[in-house]
Amino acid sequence: MAEHPHAQLVRKGYEAFQRGDMDALRGLMSSDCTHHVPGSHPLSGDYKGQDAIIEMYGRLFEETGGTMNAELLHLMVDGRGHCVAMHRFTAERNGKRIDERGCIIFRIVGDKATDLDECVEDIDKANDFWT
Repeated sequence: MAEHPHAQLVRKGYEAFQRGDMDALRGLMSSDCTHHVPGSHPLSGDYKGQDAIIEMYGRLFEETGGTMNAELLHLMVDGRGHCVAMHRFTAERNGKRIDERGCIIFRIVGDKATDLDECVEDIDKANDFWT
């Protein structure tokens, strides 16, 4: 059975993210897309628009010295414009290491992601890592 188009879109996004291909990522999201990052650390907040999102992704790579990895574990779709991507996130930063699971809930309209709502396994651990 073929993978659902929304799952395909999100899988392409994770693959582009892993390669650091920001142009490919731009092509997968609407111009007014928003990425919501949970927590109370310097990178948490709402990033509205492709430029803001891509800039934030660049900061993730920069802050972790390129050690950041988001390994896609599983995708789930509802057929109504939502896709949940479960992943394992690992990175090193300022002598700290993080290894935890998380997910992003994608809202998809047509063939573009319009909203990314991120959840983490341990918000205190994430806050500590990024501060």
